[in-house]
Order: sequence, then structure tokens, then C-alpha cells
Amino acid sequence: MVELDKLFKTKVKHTGIFDFKETYRILYEWFVDNGYDLNEKTYKEVIGAGNAKEIEIEWDAVRKVSDYFRFEIKADWHIIGMTSVEVEIDGVKQKMNKGQFEIVFSAILQKDYEERWTGQPFIKFLRTLYDKYLIRERVEKYEQMIVEELNKIVEECKAYLSLTGRNK
Repeated sequence: MVELDKLFKTKVKHTGIFDFKETYRILYEWFVDNGYDLNEKTYKEVIGAGNAKEIEIEWDAVRKVSDYFRFEIKADWHIIGMTSVEVEIDGVKQKMNKGQFEIVFSAILQKDYEERWTGQPFIKFLRTLYDKYLIRERVEKYEQMIVEELNKIVEECKAYLSLTGRNK
């Protein structure tokens, strides 16, 4: 069975003006550009009072690092009260969005994702020894790498949201 090490969880929150389509595009392209296979597991959009939308999106992105390790980043979006607004940026009117925006990011290190070390109890025992003693430094290196990648995407998301939020 695949062993999952949930390493880090963080969230990006923003209330105010943002460009939903552009934020979606930037994060999607970040995953693709960094070699992740992105799977959109859920996309729910509910229109409420006053045409305000509530949107829930669930992304699961994975990237093979070796035959034994794989990085997984989950992004759970939740947008409440999103409405379309017109803002003026440098004298030009543009359509943007307004509402409460939150994305929860999780970093997971998958070990033995091809399930080569499963089956018999003795093989599982050997895998435990392998992980804890033989490749401990490699495990720690990959844990640090995925946390750094998660921090990069979070910083990119925050930077874009603060940039668009300032242009009111």
C-alpha cells in the first residue's frame, strides 16, 4: 500500500478584488510548468442571491520524483460571495471579481506509490527498515523539496492576489 506522509498544510486567504480566471490560469500553469499532472476532482458552482457565486474546486497534482517517491500537492479552493465588478486600472475599465477567496494547500510525499513493497508482512517490514535506516536522508531531502515547492506556489498566489487587490 502506498505510504503517504502529509508534511505541510497552509492556506491563502483574500477578501476583496481579484481576477478569478487569471488566478486559476496562473496556478494551473505553475503546476504544468513544474511537471505535475493536475487532476481537477471537483468543480462546483452555485449561484445565490444577487448573482453571488459560491465556488468549490478540488485539485490533486502529482509529480514522479523517482521510482519510489512521488510528490502530491492538493489545492482546495473555496470562494464565497463572488460577484463581477468593474474596476479602473491605469484609466482602463476591466472586469474583475469581488468576494472571499481561500485556497488550502497540502503537501504529501508518497512512498512506494507503485506498491512494489506490499503484499507479505515480511516485505512490509523490510520497507520500514529501508525507509527508516537506509534512505532516511533521501526521505528528508524529498520532504524538504516538496515543502519548498508548496511555499513557491503559495507565494506566487499571494503575490498575484495582492497585486490585483491593490489595483482597485
